[in-house]
Formats: sequence, C-alpha cells, structure tokens
Amino acid sequence: MTEAVPPLFGVGILGATGYIGSAYRSEIRESAAGRIVALSGRRQDLLEAAAREDGAELATPDWRAVIGHPSVDLVIVATPDAQHLEGALACAEAGKHVFCEKPVGFDAGEARDIWNAFRGRSGIAHFVPFWTRYLEMFALARKLVHDGAIGEARSVIYRWLNPRPADMLFTWRDDPRVSAGGTIADVGSHAYDTMRWILSEDAVRVLAHSSTISPDRHDAGAVNLSEALAWSGSRKDSVRDRRRAGTADYASVAFEMQSGCMGTLLVSHAPHMRRNLAPELEIHGTAASLSVHRGNGNVTMVRTGGEPEVVATHPEMFGNRFERFVFPAVNAIRTGQPSNHPDLKDGYHVQRFTDAAARSAER
Repeated sequence: MTEAVPPLFGVGILGATGYIGSAYRSEIRESAAGRIVALSGRRQDLLEAAAREDGAELATPDWRAVIGHPSVDLVIVATPDAQHLEGALACAEAGKHVFCEKPVGFDAGEARDIWNAFRGRSGIAHFVPFWTRYLEMFALARKLVHDGAIGEARSVIYRWLNPRPADMLFTWRDDPRVSAGGTIADVGSHAYDTMRWILSEDAVRVLAHSSTISPDRHDAGAVNLSEALAWSGSRKDSVRDRRRAGTADYASVAFEMQSGCMGTLLVSHAPHMRRNLAPELEIHGTAASLSVHRGNGNVTMVRTGGEPEVVATHPEMFGNRFERFVFPAVNAIRTGQPSNHPDLKDGYHVQRFTDAAARSAER
C-alpha cells in the first residue's frame, strides 16, 4: 500500500469568503499540496459555512489569529485593497510565505513597503497572481518577441474588457475609500504586467482618461461580488436605494516604454464593452506584427508585405492554479531553488504604473 503524502503547506486565508477568496479555496481543496487551516472574513454566516466546507481548524474575524496559527505556512491576502498592508506586513514579521492579491497595496507607496518587508529574506516566498503570464498564448507571444520574430517592438495595443451587469449591486470595488483605483488597478494591473513581461521593460510616461459610465448601483449593504452578480436581474423591488460608483469603470491610457515603444491600453468593466470581438493584445514591430486573441486562442503574425498567419492556437486553460503554479513556486523558494513567478517586486512596478495612470486621469 502506498502511504499518502502529506500536504506541503498549511494555508490561511484572509478575506476567505469574498469572490476571489472563495475561488481560491475551491482550488486549494482540490490540491494535494495544500490544506486549508484557518480562515478570516467579515461576515460570520459565510465564514462558518466556509470553515465547514474546507474542514478548517479556525474560522475567525481576527485576521491576526490566522497569521499566527502555528500550522499556517502560507497566507493568502485576498481582502479589499485598502486592507492589504497590515496583513502582508504581519506575514513578513511572522516569517510566513505570502500570496498577495493585486493591486498589492492601496497605492504604490504601500506596495513598496510590502515588497521591502520581504526583500532579501531567504526562504520566504511571495507570489502575486498575475495569471495571464501562465496562458500558453501569451507565453508564445513573449517567446516570439524575445526571439526577434517581429524585429524591434514599436507599438503595443491592449484591450482588457470585463463587462459586469448594468443592474448589479454596489460592492467595495465601487468605493474609492477601499478600492485602489477601480478598473485601472483591477484589470489594468493584469494588462500592464502582461505587456511589461512580454517586452521586458517598464513604462516611463503615461497619459490617461477615465470615467464611470455604468448606471448607478443598487445598494444592499455589505455584499460580495458573487452576491452582487447573482442579484443581477432579480428582486428588483427589494432594494430601492441606488448609489453612484466612486471608482472609474472605463479608462484609456496612452504610455511610452523605456525603449520608446508607444502603447495604448483600454480597460473597462462597463456592461456595454463586450469582450472577445477583437484581439486582446497587438504588438507591432519593425519586421512584423503579432496579435493574441483570447477569445479564440489564436496567436497571429503579419510580416511586412505578407498575409496574416495563425502561428498557433491555444485555448484559455489554467487548470488548478494553486496545484500548477503557486505551490510549486513557493516550494521552490522555500527550498532555495529558482522560480520565475510574479512576485511583490512585479506588484510594486505594476502599481507604479496604475497609480500614475489614475493620477493622470484625475488631473
């Protein structure tokens, strides 16, 4: 009989019952490499149900107790943006590995402080979930650029459209006191990280416009995004109060990279901005242009004087992200091995960009 291999990591989750925390819990439960030990959240009803589902030893509103639990090795910080700083710094002080949702902090200053708290600490891993790097279509685009297939990159266009229902409920993501930057920080962080990873350079200048173009939200109090989305289209008479979102749900950003490559970024959560009509990413170079279409998985190239050629087709597949990417990366750092995963340094550089874009839009 083969003896069962014990999990590598005991996991504690801050913000365990939110939209993203719930998704992560599902993946961890299915992974042999991790065991959910402790949970914290703001709503006791959801927290108790989550603890039963996960078999967690501890479920508490006190996030410090989760970090301090002796069986917790890895802490997932999945709280609203404004609450990342304290939890992440406490993880560093306790010597716990951290998985910190993006945006890493409420602003770039907080992101820098969190990164600095972990810098130079051998054997302590930090992971920021810029998942797009793990899609084969984008990995191929990066390889083509690095292999010189398009020549010198001169312009880049990125469209990240994530429409939400027009009649959904108000959530913390609509509140500028809690959300780091609305759509610019939420999906713009993913898009910019993908571009800087593919091109291996950062932006140096940015000019942005942003606005809130969705209708006012129904306000039902402290609901999470899953509940807000599920409410859409039902019980319209049960909530009469409406509230204007204070964060932008649409932004267009012009920027320049270190090499002089010019860029345009369009990000949106507005209901009428429907995704997958056009390639998500285009990179235009001196020898060729390439595009990545997330809708159909096509990576397409057009060489000077030629016709479009589909180089490869890769469906959008992640599988279990913790089993495939997070636990191996954290284990590599823990055991002194190299790992190329996105980390707090990447999170800080991305937030410098999203902060600058948000400031530009305000001014």
